[in-house]
Amino acid sequence: MKHIKKFIGLIALAAVCISPATAQEYVELGYSFKTGEQFELQQESRSETYTTVNEVVQRVTRDFNNTIAIEVTDAQPGRTVLTFRYKELKFNFNSKNQNIFVDAKVPNDKEPFQAALKNILDQPFTVELQNTGYINKVDGLDKLLDAAAAAFTSLKKDEQEAYKKLMKDQFGTNAFRSWLEQLLVIYPSHGIKTGTQWEESVPLRTGLVGRMDLYWNLQTWDSQTAKIGATGKVKTDKLELLTLEEGIQATAEIEGTMQSNYLINRSSGFPSICVQNLEMSGNYTYKANKAKRIKRDLKVPVKVITNASYKIKQMK
Repeated sequence: MKHIKKFIGLIALAAVCISPATAQEYVELGYSFKTGEQFELQQESRSETYTTVNEVVQRVTRDFNNTIAIEVTDAQPGRTVLTFRYKELKFNFNSKNQNIFVDAKVPNDKEPFQAALKNILDQPFTVELQNTGYINKVDGLDKLLDAAAAAFTSLKKDEQEAYKKLMKDQFGTNAFRSWLEQLLVIYPSHGIKTGTQWEESVPLRTGLVGRMDLYWNLQTWDSQTAKIGATGKVKTDKLELLTLEEGIQATAEIEGTMQSNYLINRSSGFPSICVQNLEMSGNYTYKANKAKRIKRDLKVPVKVITNASYKIKQMK
C-alpha cells in the first residue's frame, strides 16, 4: 500500500512539474499599445507588371521608398487609433515612354507629382486597429489626397485626371489599406503554440477584384519576439469589370502566391521586420472598344512580381 501511495505521490509531483512547462508552450499574441507611444515604419518595395498585347511585351514598374511616423493617439481595450504621417516619400513610376521619379522633399518644377506628394508630407490620417490586427477603418487619407491634387490645377483636364488616378491608385485609402492588411499579422483570439496555423481572408482593394486568403504559422517564439511565416493565395473574380491604364475596360483571371516572413515584437505586436514576395499571373480580357482601337475582345497575358521589405521600430 505504501508503494502505491508513493507511486501516486510521484505522479502528482510529476504533474505539478510538467504543468507549467506545458502552459508555457502556448503564447498569446496581439497588438498592445499605450497612448503616446511612437513608431517609425520604413517601406521599400518594387513591383513589375508585364502584359503581352498582340505579342508585344509591355513593362510597368513601381518603386516605393517611404518613411512613416506612427503615433498611438487613443488606446482603448480592444481597439487603438494610430495616427500616421509620411515623413519621406520617394516614388518611381515607369510605363512605356513615361518615367516619373519623385522625392517629395526635393523641389522639381517640371514634375507636378512632386508638388502633390509634398502636400502629403507630415499631414495626419488615422487607422483604427483591433487588438487582433483587423483594420476597422482608415480615415482622412483620401481627403488629404484631394487637397494635394491642387498641384495639378495648371494641367490640361485629361492630364489632371491621369495624375489624380495615378496618385489614388498608389497612395489612396484602398492602396494603403491593402498593403497594411498584408503587412500586419491578424492574430488568433486564443493562445497558440509553435506549429499552429491560422487563416484569414481579405479583399483585394487595388485595381483587381478578388480575395487573398492568408495562412500564418508560428515558427518560434520567446519572451520578446516571435517568428511567423505566411502564405497568401490570390484569386481574382473573373467576371468583374475593371478599368485599367488609359481607361481600358477589362476582366481579369489572375492567380498568385505571396510568401511572407515576420519577426514580431511581442511588446507591441508590430513586425520589427517583414519581407514579402508576391508573384501573380493569368490573363486580362480587354473588352472591344472602338475608341481604344480594340476591334474585338482581346486576351492579354499578364504577370506581376512584387518584392517588399518593411521595418518598424519604436521611437518613444
